[in-house]
Amino acid sequence: MKFSFQIKLFISLVVFFSVLFALLGSYYYIDVGRQLYQEMSTRAKIQAEEIALIPGLRKQVIEKDIPAIHDFMQKIAQHSDASFIVIGDGKGVHLFHSVYADRVGKTLVGGDNEEVLHGKSITTIRKGGLGISLRSKAPIFDEAGQVVGIVSVGYLTSYLDTITVNKVVNILIAAVLLLIALFIFSWFFTRSIKKQIFSLEPREIGLLVRQQKAMMESIYEGVIAIDSQLRIEVINQAARKLLGLSQPARELRGQLIGEVIAPVPFLTPQALHAKDTHDEICRFNDLTVIASRIRILLEGALQGWVITFRDRNEIDSLSAQLSQVKRYVDNLRIMRHEQLNRMTTLSGLLHMGRYDEAIHYIQAQSEHAQELLDFISARFSSPTLCGLLLGKAARAREKGVELNFDPACRIDNPFPPLAEAELISIIGNLLDNAIEATQRAPMPHEPVDVLMILNERELLIEVADQGVGIKPEIRERIFERGMTTKTKGDHGIGLYLIESYVTQAGGSIEVTDNAPRGAIFSLFIPARHPAMELEETHYAR
Repeated sequence: MKFSFQIKLFISLVVFFSVLFALLGSYYYIDVGRQLYQEMSTRAKIQAEEIALIPGLRKQVIEKDIPAIHDFMQKIAQHSDASFIVIGDGKGVHLFHSVYADRVGKTLVGGDNEEVLHGKSITTIRKGGLGISLRSKAPIFDEAGQVVGIVSVGYLTSYLDTITVNKVVNILIAAVLLLIALFIFSWFFTRSIKKQIFSLEPREIGLLVRQQKAMMESIYEGVIAIDSQLRIEVINQAARKLLGLSQPARELRGQLIGEVIAPVPFLTPQALHAKDTHDEICRFNDLTVIASRIRILLEGALQGWVITFRDRNEIDSLSAQLSQVKRYVDNLRIMRHEQLNRMTTLSGLLHMGRYDEAIHYIQAQSEHAQELLDFISARFSSPTLCGLLLGKAARAREKGVELNFDPACRIDNPFPPLAEAELISIIGNLLDNAIEATQRAPMPHEPVDVLMILNERELLIEVADQGVGIKPEIRERIFERGMTTKTKGDHGIGLYLIESYVTQAGGSIEVTDNAPRGAIFSLFIPARHPAMELEETHYAR
């Protein structure tokens, strides 16, 4: 039969306190008995020696005046708590017995009289005429110093045991009352514990902890839980692997988060207390990650934070593959749409018999497409970037907007501060925003001017449109996550990503108004990150 945790704990407490009281009671009984025997032996000895020093009794013992001894000792016996008082002569014969008067004239029993007759006081436990007793015997000396009698004062052991039992019973009653109070306390105490652990059994708690630990270790994302003092409480295997930490989790617990992850704005106390954040791009120990931070609140009180993060490179790789597929699909759709329009126009010209115009139309379309292709291919070395620009140009034409590439455009070398996927994301989002803003402006739509130059010092990207522009009330928050100027669609991430990538690369962004309307986005990204230059200068010194 299985008992609940509450019953088990209650029974354990009851058994523990019962055994404890039993052991303490046994010890107390033995100790009280020992102390009582010591006390009574001292009392018996004092009484015996004091009686032996009474001059009148000495004279009566020498004269063996039994009636006088009886009268005198009877008064003393009435005021004593001793079980018996016996007076014997110098030969060990009864002269007085406080309990049995018929013992007078008979020899003292117990076999412990020799030492007393030789002038020594003794205390022994012997069996006498009344039973086993604790007794003290003292000699009676005459004026010449000779032993003329014996005084024996004794307490029956049964009497002493009764006193001991009475004391122990009183203590036992108090102990039982205390034990009952402890039983009641333990019952309510176990009920309180049961509530605090949500009525779970210890086995269930252990299983739940193991399940949660296995779940934490199986999560692909890095997870770190810190307390209100910024000390690590939980860190999973993925987090240790991403951060390159070789220590086991138990050694990392209790360490400050700043000792494990190099100080970054994401983990400053000001940022932690300000607000929660999701999918923020930052660097943990030279690893670019996408991190989220959530506060842990318990009954309204801040307990700490949970930080989750994942390697941005992996996400970028998947995002790049998905974006590439989407671009291919989008470009094919646009090309199909344009080709259908061209074929319809060409079919109409042929049906009308205008063959010269049809030939001219074909040549014009071919020349325009080839001209744009030749320009982009000559100025940009990345096939991916070329494909993006051609696709955006076709998409813009479909929406009635032209992309006007400045003749100075040129990016013919790789740009290390930015990964290709980041560069594609920056340019693609800038062009999409410019096309969208221009399309929403009144007709006729002015072209979007694009300038992209890479030199030895920096990469300059500038996109100028004459669209609807940026409202003054949102200009300061244009790069915040979720902030958008668009009226529909799943937006609010493009400018946030642009700002994140540019900031990580050590660059800057300028947003100005265009004349007569619209906006100009200018991006300046140095060819070498300022932090790298400082580090190289330090090593050079």
